[in-house]
Parts: sequence; structure tokens; C-alpha cells
Amino acid sequence: MNIGITGTGCYIPSVIACNEDFGDHEFLNSDGTPFTYSNDVIIEKFKAITGIGERRYAKKQLNTSDLGYRAAKKAIASAGLDAEHLDYIIFAHNFGDVSFGQDQGDTLPSLATRVKHQLQIKNPKCVAYDLLFGCPGWIEGVIQANAFIKSGIAKSCLVIGAETLSRVVDKHDRDSMIYSDGAGATIIEASEDSGTILSHASATHANGEAYHLFFGNSYNKANDEHRRYIKMYGRKIYEFAVTHVPKAMKDCLDQSGVAIGAVKKIFIHQANEKMDEAIVRRFYKLYNLEVPQGIMPMNIHKMGNSSVATIPTLYDMVRHGKLKNQALGKGDVVIFASVGAGMNINAIVYRY
Repeated sequence: MNIGITGTGCYIPSVIACNEDFGDHEFLNSDGTPFTYSNDVIIEKFKAITGIGERRYAKKQLNTSDLGYRAAKKAIASAGLDAEHLDYIIFAHNFGDVSFGQDQGDTLPSLATRVKHQLQIKNPKCVAYDLLFGCPGWIEGVIQANAFIKSGIAKSCLVIGAETLSRVVDKHDRDSMIYSDGAGATIIEASEDSGTILSHASATHANGEAYHLFFGNSYNKANDEHRRYIKMYGRKIYEFAVTHVPKAMKDCLDQSGVAIGAVKKIFIHQANEKMDEAIVRRFYKLYNLEVPQGIMPMNIHKMGNSSVATIPTLYDMVRHGKLKNQALGKGDVVIFASVGAGMNINAIVYRY
């Protein structure tokens, strides 16, 4: 029996925020001083680096758990599974349910419990818990689900990655244009007909890197000092990612026993187009190869960076033919790879 993904689903919020919508924002440096150039220049440079032209935000009445529930319903239907037979619901996120206009994240009860409640699952042996692992949370959830099934503890698991980052951004920080909302979900099962997880790798770098992403004050020093926002040292994250992620991907691929030439797609966390391109380029350079055409599907241009939701959303879109010139065939080998707060890195080599 293979242990693999038998169903996928995603929820893409309906509110579209274009780059032009940030034209009237007052962007400030970290010390609170204004930039010396116009917002048009800031936005143009932002687009050139990140590739982001627009992003999705959740409607005001929806929270992260609501997005996760909608993605989960699609994944369960895609797998043809009775939800009562789920052994685990693993919900990867970062900030809990942050209601629109509120300052505080809500994680009581867990978001996984909220999804189980919304799915109306009666089985008490379906265990629901949350996973905090930064942007690589969905991959880590799949790794845990694989371990549960491999050990005989579980037969089927629902792994969700969802976030509403639009509610924890500082509007005076130009990095606020990166973040978006969304949800992706997958069913992991032991099945003769599914794909199979061939290998996986995870790591946490916390000596000097732990606070590359953190919660900090607004760049507008007149703001309420008690409210915190997602902040990052972008240059440090870029240097960390392009140094460590390619090596982790190579270690994972070598462990799988699959030749580099057999890899058909690389599903990488949609963080920054230039960074992702650099990671994949350096990965192939480790094998003294050029990057194959079309190897890296991307939806960041329209979706932005929804953190833990990016990879499961991207995978679902490709799996269901919703991304132009991107498709998967039975037996194709793909790599999932991510990097994020922690600093955490992980990867999976998967045969579709």
C-alpha cells in the first residue's frame, strides 16, 4: 500500500487587491521616516522582485478556520471519503483566527477542532490539533500524517494549511503588499491507487536565524504600541533560503533514490518569485544542470503569499488543471519544498 495524497481542495478568497490599491498608502522605513521616492516607484520595484501583481483577501465575516473548512470539504469530496473515517485533522497556521478589525488571534479551541465541528464529525477518535511551523507547516503536517499512517496509528488524515495574513500586516510597511489569505487541504491515506511519499526532510535553524520573522511594532511610531504586526528581515531571509533550501532539497531527493532527471515539477512555497527562482537554480546547480523549462509552477502573481496555504493551493490548482501550461501525469515525481519562520525548512519527494 502506498501512503499518498488521495484528495485535494483549496479556497481562494474572492476579494482582489491589486498593486494599484496601495498607491495612497503611507509607506515608512523601519525607523518611521518616509521614503525618498514615490509609491509608484516602490510598487514597481516590489512587482519586479516578488512577481506579485495582485493578492486575495478573505471577506470580513470569514476567519482562517472558515477558509480551512471550505478547502477541507473540497478535499474530502475529492478523495471520496466519509469524513467520519478521518483519524486526524492537522491544521497548519500561524496566527489563529484573527477576526476582521481585531488585534488578537484566537486559538481556543484549536482551528482543527473548529473545522471538525463545522464538518459535523461525530467520531471522538478523530483527533484534531493545530501545527505551528511557519510557512512550511502544511508540508510538516503531511510528514506527520505519513508517520501516523506508516506506524499503524492512522489510516486517513486531513492536513490543512490556511492563513489570513492580511489581518496581521502593518499598512505602513511596504512588505504588507506581499501577504494574502487562502487555504489548501489534502487527504493523506494508505491506498493502492494513490501516489506515494518517497522521502522527506525537515530542519530548524535557530542560532541567529530564529527571529528573521517576528512580531513587531508598526513603522508608524504614532500607532498604538500594544498592537503587533508580522515583520521580517527580507534580505536575511533571502540569503538564508537560497543557501539552505537547495541543499535540503538535494538531501531529500538523494534519499529517495530518484534521479534528478526524473523530477517533473517543483512545488515551492510562493514567497517571492526572484527568491524561488534562485532556490531552484541553485538546486539544479548542485547537479551541474540548468533548470528545465516549466519545472516550477507559480501562482504568486495572482495569489500573493498566503504563507502555509501557498503549496497546497498551488498543488490543487495544477492537479485540477487550473494553471495554464501546467499538468501532472500518473507516476510523475515532484518535490514539495518550503522555508519560513523558525527558521524552518522542509521538503518531500512525491510520486504522483
